[in-house]
Amino acid sequence: MDFLWTIAGFVVAVSLLVTVHEYGHFWVARKLGFKVLRFSVGFGPALWRRVGRRDGTEYVFAALPLGGYVKLLDEREGPVAPEDLASSFTRKAPWQRILVLLAGPAFNIIFAILVLWAILWSSGEPQVRPVVGKVVPDSIAARADLRTNDQFLRIENRDVATHSDVVLGLVEAISDDGQIEIDVQRPGSGVRTLALRVDDPEVRRALTEPSALLRGLGMRFWTPPVPAEFGKVDAGGPAALAGLQPGDRVTAIDGEPVADFPALVELISARPNRDVVVSYLRNGQAAEVTLRSTADLIEGKEIGRIRVATPPPPPWPAELVEQRDYGPLESLTVATQRAWDMTVLQAKMFARMLFGQVSLKNLSGPLSIAEFAGESAQSGLAEFLGFLIVISLSLGFLNLLPIPILDGGQIVYQLIEWFRGSPIPERVQALGQQVGIALLLMLMGIALFNDFTRQLG
Repeated sequence: MDFLWTIAGFVVAVSLLVTVHEYGHFWVARKLGFKVLRFSVGFGPALWRRVGRRDGTEYVFAALPLGGYVKLLDEREGPVAPEDLASSFTRKAPWQRILVLLAGPAFNIIFAILVLWAILWSSGEPQVRPVVGKVVPDSIAARADLRTNDQFLRIENRDVATHSDVVLGLVEAISDDGQIEIDVQRPGSGVRTLALRVDDPEVRRALTEPSALLRGLGMRFWTPPVPAEFGKVDAGGPAALAGLQPGDRVTAIDGEPVADFPALVELISARPNRDVVVSYLRNGQAAEVTLRSTADLIEGKEIGRIRVATPPPPPWPAELVEQRDYGPLESLTVATQRAWDMTVLQAKMFARMLFGQVSLKNLSGPLSIAEFAGESAQSGLAEFLGFLIVISLSLGFLNLLPIPILDGGQIVYQLIEWFRGSPIPERVQALGQQVGIALLLMLMGIALFNDFTRQLG
């Protein structure tokens, strides 16, 4: 079932977002008088086809629902009838071509803004205050004097209201110079300004790896205690083979008391490939079973596993949650600002990745994207829409990169032609295309390597 959700979520996301992108090219091209030969949703054999009577455009729904494309009339691809020359791509002014090329990424960004606007206007958003939970002694966070129950207020003079605000603010600052000014509200002490320092560039880069930031800093946010109770129990896993079921509450591991789910994870992780005695309660009745744990290899170390999931999280205390509601104009303003902030952050992180300040492990390929799509789709409409917002902004940003095979690279070509007053020689364009393909293959290779590494633990 998880596999079906993954496939369905991935297909819907890719088809929708690429169609939005291509519709941007199509719409602006039509408005500027370009002749559009075909607008295809999907690739491969046509399942449905219609030719517009007025525009002559061929509209297609194809068999492979993974994107789509727009084909414009172009002299470089074959002879063009004299009466159609004025509507050919190559005969249009460079500024018009640039607008058509910009339209695809722009529509992805506009789509993300509109979806976020609709969510904020219709439902608002609950904002969970970012309060510090555990701080590991002698860690980076502890040396900065960060303490349990401190509430983050500002990072580098920018207000932070949620967990994600804090994480993004810390990542941006750490990937820069590692000198971070943090304002916190400390119970009984008022507002305190702390200086968090990460001087070693290698440590800073390691902290930018996926899921490494808070663990590397030696802190985690306060969350409601999760009971040591099984959520999903994987069929064929050690827990299932021992007869354990969802809802069973663990009281001890090898006689050692278990207070909550993180403690359960810690005790099991320390017991790879071992017989483990699990004491538990089921419907109020105490029982005990011995199972054989398995092991995952993580960062060269074996970590014990019994293949169970966290139970549904308990509710947050009311005093830590603020429900923010927005009117139509305010929600549009907030959605636009967030889309802009996220796009700027992507640009900064990508540039720093090129200069070795941010880990290349942040590049995700189709396997990871498909997995995230499936997980968000299973979690509900709100989570899936949030996933679409992030991916749509990423698609818009990536297509603006000045790589010749992408929209951004083609825009560079048009700018050069505009300023020099004549087209770039075809051999130069062909060489640029080859370089662009090589760069994309390199990025995809790194992303796929990261995907397989994550899948293998």
